[in-house]
Amino acid sequence: MAMDPDLIRILICPQCEGELHSAPERDGVICETCRLKFPVKEDTPVLLVPEAEPCDPKTKTDD
Repeated sequence: MAMDPDLIRILICPQCEGELHSAPERDGVICETCRLKFPVKEDTPVLLVPEAEPCDPKTKTDD
């Protein structure tokens, strides 16, 4: 997954409004505050809380 860094900067978590970070090895974007991983489908982040999965706090991000 190669997401545009400018897009990542303007996205916020739909649950807590925290920053999201790219996690390419997990094919998603991560909210480190909520510890949720939102999937990316066809290069588009799916920012729906019911679609999110809990993530390991040790997951590396691109930041």
